[in-house]
Amino acid sequence: MNSPVAQRTDEMLSRTRELLSHIEANGASGTLFSDPETLVANLRDVIRFHDRRYYVKDDPVITDGEYDRLFAYLQQLEDARPELRDDTSPTQRVGGAPLDAFEKVRHPEPLLSLSNAFDAEDLAAWYDRCRRGLSGHLEADDPLPVSAELKIDGLAVALTYRSGRLITAATRGDGRVGENITRNVRTIRSIPLKLEDSDRDMPEQFEVRGEVFMRRSRFEAFNKALEERGEKPFANPRNAAAGSLRQLDPTVTAERPLDFFAYGVGPSNGWIPESQHQTLKWLSDLGFPVGGKAEYFESLDALQEFCERWAEDRDSLDYEIDGVVVKVDSVEYQRVLGTISNAPRWAVAYKFPAREATTTLTDIIVNVGRTGAIKPEAVLAPVHIGGVTVSQATLHNADYISDRDIRIGDTVVVKRAGDVIPQVVRPVVDARSGEEQEWSMPDVCPSCGSEIIRLPDEADYFCVASDCPAQFIRLLEHFASRSAMDIEGLGSKLAVLLAEEGVVSTLADLYRLTVDDLLQLEGFAQKKAENLLDGIEASKEQPLHRLITGLGIRHVGRDAAMRLVHNYESLQEISEAGREELEMIDGIGPVTAESVHDWFEIEENVQLVEELRHLGVNTKRLAQEAPVTASESPIAGATFVLTGSLERFTRKEAKQEIEQRGGKVTGSVSGNTDFLVRGENPGSKLQAAEDRGVTVLSEEDFVALLDGS
Repeated sequence: MNSPVAQRTDEMLSRTRELLSHIEANGASGTLFSDPETLVANLRDVIRFHDRRYYVKDDPVITDGEYDRLFAYLQQLEDARPELRDDTSPTQRVGGAPLDAFEKVRHPEPLLSLSNAFDAEDLAAWYDRCRRGLSGHLEADDPLPVSAELKIDGLAVALTYRSGRLITAATRGDGRVGENITRNVRTIRSIPLKLEDSDRDMPEQFEVRGEVFMRRSRFEAFNKALEERGEKPFANPRNAAAGSLRQLDPTVTAERPLDFFAYGVGPSNGWIPESQHQTLKWLSDLGFPVGGKAEYFESLDALQEFCERWAEDRDSLDYEIDGVVVKVDSVEYQRVLGTISNAPRWAVAYKFPAREATTTLTDIIVNVGRTGAIKPEAVLAPVHIGGVTVSQATLHNADYISDRDIRIGDTVVVKRAGDVIPQVVRPVVDARSGEEQEWSMPDVCPSCGSEIIRLPDEADYFCVASDCPAQFIRLLEHFASRSAMDIEGLGSKLAVLLAEEGVVSTLADLYRLTVDDLLQLEGFAQKKAENLLDGIEASKEQPLHRLITGLGIRHVGRDAAMRLVHNYESLQEISEAGREELEMIDGIGPVTAESVHDWFEIEENVQLVEELRHLGVNTKRLAQEAPVTASESPIAGATFVLTGSLERFTRKEAKQEIEQRGGKVTGSVSGNTDFLVRGENPGSKLQAAEDRGVTVLSEEDFVALLDGS
């Protein structure tokens, strides 16, 4: 027997097909008005269902084109019969005339702030205070159930519904008085204008509290569109959401990609659920998105693990979080515990370590990359961010600096997030003294003095001198790195030494080195020279995708190299492939295809490949690199957990490598976990894995497993 959800979906899809058939037959002329009220009501019901599937569940069941036909037809009917219009109709999310100012709204009950916990000790202290406050209600051995939810970094809003219809939306403001943003909130498609039927009778009037935010993916696209129009981009998703929600012109808000998660119920004149976890389910049943990551705990240890896990895994989400909100689950216990002046006693925010800080930008230097790209880099007064001292950060490119008016001497906001290297986000303009200096890209390469150029449609400047020493030093360092040929003992300092002393001037020269060549260099003795040569010799047997990665072809990292090797058996075959042929490979777009093709069009590169082959470097696909189906993979069906920072992969890349081979990645260690991959600075997952007897892999073990060793 189908579940109620499946039955509802089947019913709505059936009604959708009937409506689309009707539109096909009658839409052009707008006929069949014998019962327009029923037709309009049916269309609204179906469109609301599909809105929820798309904007709330992120699981649409019809195409965009089919949805557009339903929506356009409803608009057509409402235009033809204005008396049928209703302010809860899906067509009424486009905004209205601009306001002169927002009206003030007094909250029936204050929207309080939360007390903070910054570590496990603070969390345990809060938990103990709650237990003491409930001493007359709990026995010593009784658990104190709590609910934990991700703390969205957005804007708190209060939505008031009467008879199931949205009547007022207000900002938090100072907690007691906010601003009326009803017309703007009505444009957010994940917020229902009319509520779904519930198993319980809804209160005649009640308040839903939640967070308005902007997803990272939509924020990036939105900022890009602003820049293309010559407008100033927003610094982060929270600022973008705030700026969008507080537009006096609702039609502007309607164009912004805002989203919403509900997290609680405020004042109500009727029944509400008796616990927080039941509240979230009830809100979901009414048609609200609730995030989906909330969990219920009866153990403080499990709660702490949840908080630590999300502190580590927050970059896996498509929205910003800055902590975990923990609440005593029972609404009755919440009433007993009460509030202090500005915060409830029954809730606390477990705050993650800050990943933004302000410091002084002392200088801007430029570095030459292995492809000749000239990249500006910020030199900073050292600052502690997220457990790491940061003294340098990326500035991306010259346009990034000029668009944000970043100057030497500025106080700047620096951000460090996940696997992304630290970056300067923006200057603090109000902190300027007037002595700050504007910066511009130099005219010549800082390494070789050659003129630099900016290619069409490129953000970066390039040194195109083929003999630029900085490019070769970076290329040599990259070629020997752990993500490429993994030559033991050949790091950054040695790459500089070998290149500057003229011992190695091409990648092929590495494989011609002798002990005598190395003994001439400072710091080399017999044993050290022999060890390096052993590492170079061993690298000849590396899989082909590692060699391709190491060659330094623009836009070709490990993932693209693997895709090339899955489709061609040798470097020779890749060199003979045309642009269009390369572009047909799944995951190889036109830019990468052109880059690969153009690299092999350069005679020096073809000569390099031939020399490497002649010197014994593997240039053919190994058996373990051959494409396999997920069922043939040695890790098919295995469950992995990742912890700590990996050197050769971002977290996303490691996940892709596992999933391409039929494995899966989860966020926490459980009885189903097969492997834990341990990087630098592992979190609490390592101890959890060891306690459960889960196999722990170093990054080297992980790479060997992926390579089929």
